[in-house]
Amino acid sequence: MQQNKPIDLENIVTELSRIESSHVMRVSNETGEGIMTVYPVFEGVYIIYDRFHMRECESSFHAPDILCIDHCLEGRIETSAGKKGSCFLSAGDMRIDDGSHNNGSSFFPLDHYYGLTIGFELGSAQESIRKAMPAFPVDLQAIAKKYCDRDTPFVLAKAPEISHIFSELYSVPEKIRTDYFRIKVLELLLFLDALEISANTDERPYFYRSQVEKVRAIHKLMTSSPERFYTIDELSERFDISTAQLKKCFSGVYGSPIYAYMKTYRMNLAATALKRNRSRRIGDIALSLGYENAGKFSAAFKSVMGRTPLEYRNSFRETEEDIDEQ
Repeated sequence: MQQNKPIDLENIVTELSRIESSHVMRVSNETGEGIMTVYPVFEGVYIIYDRFHMRECESSFHAPDILCIDHCLEGRIETSAGKKGSCFLSAGDMRIDDGSHNNGSSFFPLDHYYGLTIGFELGSAQESIRKAMPAFPVDLQAIAKKYCDRDTPFVLAKAPEISHIFSELYSVPEKIRTDYFRIKVLELLLFLDALEISANTDERPYFYRSQVEKVRAIHKLMTSSPERFYTIDELSERFDISTAQLKKCFSGVYGSPIYAYMKTYRMNLAATALKRNRSRRIGDIALSLGYENAGKFSAAFKSVMGRTPLEYRNSFRETEEDIDEQ
């Protein structure tokens, strides 16, 4: 098989390795790092595995005559949706567009994203697929027109019909990788060709960037002072955004309501403190996160972490003792 030439991304990444079967690239900036691993499938068809641990990155990606299918396995990603909007993918979501929404800034609200992109260079992909499968009935240009002839990307939110297609792509043995990739790509195209869009309306909301920017500022305020418990009304007035817009947009950007998000955020900070500083009093950790009542703190911690703070701390001590005995 002739090796694919991946879309030119050299303006934003550093190449780590390139062999016939894969191409590994790294993108890094002051907010973190991401690794992209590209596998050729057919000529003009490739799968890119994306694993990012960063807040945001800039992309100069732009290519005409292309079809991109993105799937999110973990985390969240924000990309543009039209001139003034933002689109979010969360775990289980699939997005289809012509690649135009991958150009510019990408944000990772949870500082973490793991997913994949199946890319089709329409000029060469159709021909290479038909050479491999002469009777394959799907027309890539028709798929592109069906899903990309709109102002915003098409998003299919947590569709169980496609979960098995993508889930099986995240753990493929190396010796069958190329043939298996081909089978799964053709299966996905058949599904998209048969899917009735009207029966699968997109429920993933889009938000104006001005709203998203306010919600990001609210997130920064709350996470920089986790000991402070802000009310919805207080945040609404301070950032000049209605309570309804604030609630909806925050959940859309960060994946959960404000209070639930901050509870989880605080308990993860507590878990880190319990693990790293064994001599620090649990009551002091609770106070540092705004909990004056130790009982309420313990109940909140257990609801998120599954154990009381003391049980959580002791579990690390027991693990270390087991290792020492070995």
